[in-house]
Amino acid sequence: MQIDQVFGNDSATDWLRYARSDLAVAIESHSPKVLLAALCFHAQQSVERSIKAVLVRRRVHFPFTHNIGDLVEILRRSGIPVPAELEESGAPRSYTEECLYPGYPEVTDSDYRKAIQVAEKVLAWAEQMIETDD
Repeated sequence: MQIDQVFGNDSATDWLRYARSDLAVAIESHSPKVLLAALCFHAQQSVERSIKAVLVRRRVHFPFTHNIGDLVEILRRSGIPVPAELEESGAPRSYTEECLYPGYPEVTDSDYRKAIQVAEKVLAWAEQMIETDD
């Protein structure tokens, strides 16, 4: 996908819909059969998509990346306020590789709770940012 396509048929609302879906998967799929790393990955995806929704609304170009730190830096450079949860703790832990490959340290229940908390707060921030732009 070319970056210009982001501003074509996609909208900030679409990005938020996907962010909400990822967060719902992370919360509602919590069971002993599901790896916490997989749930944390969906929480991470929610954070990414929430940030990207704000960037799309503000028409700020961004690379297709899973690196939240890079996305936060784009927010800063664009003069967009960064959510406190991302300022205080830096970029949340990346669960991309833990989700895809065995051999990484186990994700703890504490890690999971923190990932959900950050995703919920960043999603609420994105919704507020987009609502105030309307």
